Amino acid sequence: MPRNFLPGVLFLATGIGVVACGEAPASVDPPNFVILVADDMGWEDATPYGHPSIRTPNLRRLADHGMRFDHAFVTTSSCSPSRASILTGKYPHQTGAEQLHWPLPEDQTTFVELLREAGYWAASAGKWHLGDAAVARFDLVIQGGGERTTDEANENELMPGGGYASGAGAWVDVLKQRPEGQPFIAWLSSFDPHRPYQEGILDTPHTLEDVVVPAYLPDTPEVRKDLALYYDEIARLDHYVGSVLDELDRQQVAENTFVLFISDNGAPFPRAKTTVYDSGVRTPWIVRFPAGVEAGSTTSSLVSAVDLAPTLLDLASIETPSSFEGESIVPILNDPSAVVRDHIFAERNWHNFDDRARAVRDSRYKYIRNFYTDIPNSPPADVIRGDTFRKMRALRDEGALTPQQHIVFDTPRPEEELYLVADDPQELHDVSKDPAHAEALERLRGVLETWLEATGDTAPAERTPDNSDRETGDALPNHTLERMPPTQENALENPENATE
Repeated sequence: MPRNFLPGVLFLATGIGVVACGEAPASVDPPNFVILVADDMGWEDATPYGHPSIRTPNLRRLADHGMRFDHAFVTTSSCSPSRASILTGKYPHQTGAEQLHWPLPEDQTTFVELLREAGYWAASAGKWHLGDAAVARFDLVIQGGGERTTDEANENELMPGGGYASGAGAWVDVLKQRPEGQPFIAWLSSFDPHRPYQEGILDTPHTLEDVVVPAYLPDTPEVRKDLALYYDEIARLDHYVGSVLDELDRQQVAENTFVLFISDNGAPFPRAKTTVYDSGVRTPWIVRFPAGVEAGSTTSSLVSAVDLAPTLLDLASIETPSSFEGESIVPILNDPSAVVRDHIFAERNWHNFDDRARAVRDSRYKYIRNFYTDIPNSPPADVIRGDTFRKMRALRDEGALTPQQHIVFDTPRPEEELYLVADDPQELHDVSKDPAHAEALERLRGVLETWLEATGDTAPAERTPDNSDRETGDALPNHTLERMPPTQENALENPENATE
């Protein structure tokens, strides 16, 4: 149920088990939904968000004909937990799938089956990373990681994804298989721009001169090369976005199809992916819906990934379960100046490495609470194995990193951090000890405490051991992709495309 979290006060929406949302844009037929999910793409790494050199003409096309959200956030910067959160409209710690590779439990409600119950045809293509139980939520699943078989799919059709390096090669195939005359929901997820990278995937690759290096990374040729390869995968992803838009036009359903482009988490670089900084949890969020969204519009309103589930149900005129934590953003679709939430919340849990952190952000400040201060702010294992972190490790040993770059090695970590994100968007200057910001610190500390209590967010009974080396990213003896919560039997038979 939608909630505004203010210290000591919890305001609940009216109605029992049903969210009263904004008036949905008028549509004669039920709208179709296409959700395009990038894998590890930073929010500003596309031309619609001002990047000067990454070649994303189709994302520009999407934004020019839709609405660009400038302050959209996922709930965690970790692949499978973020996807589970989006589908269930819950925060990761409420889904039973808050750690990397934990499958979505069968008893969790997602917007997919609610749409199917209302007559929608549901399909998924590309990266999966949700576990076996989630397959039966869809009518069709084409997994990008290769051939898959499972007895848990019931009557649903399963097809091999077939070696598409991007994970997006079957996106258009799914749209071609939809039943004519039936509304549809298509969850289309890419492997791009997830590591590892390889050269030569574009005829004209990005150059070192194309790269914009954020201040929290050192500006060296090695780092620039790593970022350029990351840019190449974003450009490849953009090609497939264009293919989907072209297919919707060809089928003459674009006018009544809600298309959303998002990323599951931030870029796979140090101080980004897995963190609760904006570089980790802020996401591109572009909506094209000609029947209900003004072309070329933008909004600065805060939105969270938990808002997607109630939004889709609102647009489809389906009652929203009280278990959903998000707010419908239909009011923003109708009026870009509308506000549906004052705060977004993010969390960090186990992802290769033990960790627990929480964050709350409003339009001006970000407050972070680090519960495990005895460990460094390590990036995930795939990032540690990359060229950027290897270069940073060498520069650390030479004493050549700035304090903002060295943060991924620092121990102990501060228990609290506060950033004036309105003036410091890269969160380079912690003002938690500055008396001038004491009021904001106390206020957001209270907001977070209220949210922790209201959402049942408590510390785990035991900390989870690392499964990779924090210096090299190499797998430790306990490393496995077949992970389950400690209270459940490990029954994940098909850890397909379960990347780190």
